[in-house]
Amino acid sequence: METIFTTERVRPLLAKVRDFVQSELIPLEDGFSHNKLGTLIPILDQKRKLVKAAGLWGLHLSKEEGRDDGPGHGLTLCEFGQISEVLAHAPFFGHYVFGCQAPDIGNTELLHKFASPELKERYLKPLMAGEIRSCFSMTEPDFAGSNPTRMATLAVRNGDEYIINGRKWFTSSADGAAFAVVMAVTNPEAAPHERASMIIVPTDTPGFTIERNIPVFGEAGEGWFSHAEVTYTDCRVPVSNLIGGEGMGFRLAQERLGPGRVHHCMRWIGNAEKALDLLCKRAATREIEEGVMLGEKQFIQDFIAESRAEIDASRLYVLNTAHMIDTVGVSNVRDAVSAIKFYVANAFLRVLDRAIQVHGALGVTDDTVLSAMYRHERGARIWDGADEVHKQNLAISILKKYGLDIKQKARELRQFRQMMSNQVV
Repeated sequence: METIFTTERVRPLLAKVRDFVQSELIPLEDGFSHNKLGTLIPILDQKRKLVKAAGLWGLHLSKEEGRDDGPGHGLTLCEFGQISEVLAHAPFFGHYVFGCQAPDIGNTELLHKFASPELKERYLKPLMAGEIRSCFSMTEPDFAGSNPTRMATLAVRNGDEYIINGRKWFTSSADGAAFAVVMAVTNPEAAPHERASMIIVPTDTPGFTIERNIPVFGEAGEGWFSHAEVTYTDCRVPVSNLIGGEGMGFRLAQERLGPGRVHHCMRWIGNAEKALDLLCKRAATREIEEGVMLGEKQFIQDFIAESRAEIDASRLYVLNTAHMIDTVGVSNVRDAVSAIKFYVANAFLRVLDRAIQVHGALGVTDDTVLSAMYRHERGARIWDGADEVHKQNLAISILKKYGLDIKQKARELRQFRQMMSNQVV
C-alpha cells in the first residue's frame, strides 16, 4: 500500500524487494522451525548473494557507508521504513537476507555515528558487508530492563584495558556473533545517566561465555533468531574499544533506540499485513457449514475491518514519526516515538490474535507461521521499553505543557527527603 510518504526514489525499490520476497523467501516458510535454523543458513546465504547481485543489499546504509558490493542508497528513515515493512512479509528471513536484521542494523547506525576510525575498519565494515554478525548486551536479569540506568556489570579500567565482569540476558543474536556491544558501568560515582559506557567485546575474548539461548515460550532458537544469557568474567578488552566517550552509554542507547523503534514498528506492520492476509484467505475458503464460508459471519468481518483500519493507522503514524526524525531529529519527537512503540505493538498483536482465532486449532500449530510469530513477537510490548513506561513518559510530557511538571516535583521531593535525613543525622 503506497502512502503520501512513498517517494519516486523508493517506489521502484519497493517493487523489486516485494518481488524478491514473494518469489525467493516466502516458499522457505513451509515447515520452518527456529530450532532448525542452521539447516537453512546455506540457503539464506545464497539468497544474500542474489540480493547483492540485484543491487539491493544494505538499503538502510547511507551512500557514504556503501561498499562496492552493496552501495548504500541514501534512503531516509521514512523511506527505509517502507522497505522494512515489505521485508517483514517474510518474517523470519526477510531482514536477514537483505542485511538489515536486528540488532545489526542498530549496531551499524551506532558505530557509524560514534565509533573511532579504527573500530569502524575492524568491526563496522565487515558488519555492513554481512561478513560477520553482532549482538547487543544491555539487559540484566537482576534489574528492571525498563530502567537502563541500573545495572551491575562493571568495566574497570586497568591501564590500557577494561576488565569487564557481569551477567546479561536477552543479548539478542549472540549465538554466532563476532562481537557484542556491551553496556557496562565505568563511572559508578557519576550521576545515574552518566555511569555507563558502551564497549565492544569480541565474542572470542576469554571470559565471554554464552550460558544458554533463552527459551521463549519453550523455543530457544539459534543463530540470529535467539536471545542469549551471557556472562562476562574478567573479560579484558582495549580501552580503544570504547564507543564514544566514557559515561555516554545512556545517551548512545537513546540514539540507538529512537530509530530502532521505528524499525521495530515497521516490521510489526509488515507482520500484521502477513497475519491479515492469512486471516482473509482462511475466512474466504474455510467452510463453516454447508455452502457457508467463515468470512460470511459478521464477527469475522469485524475482525477484518478492525485489522485493516489498525494497520493503516499504524503505518501512517510510524511513517510520519520517521519523517519527523529525518527532518527535525529524534530528540524533538520523543513523544511520538514513545507513542508509536506501544500503539503499534498492541495493534499488531491484536491482528495476530484474530488471525490465530480464525484459524482455530490450526492457528496454534506450526503448520502456519502464526504461532511462531506470536511466540517471538509477544515480547513486542516489553522490549525496547515496556508499554507502561512509554505511556507514562508520554503522559508526563503532555501534562508538563499544562503546568504540571511531575519529574520536577519528584526531584524536589527527593531533595526534601535528603535534607530531612541529613538534619536527623
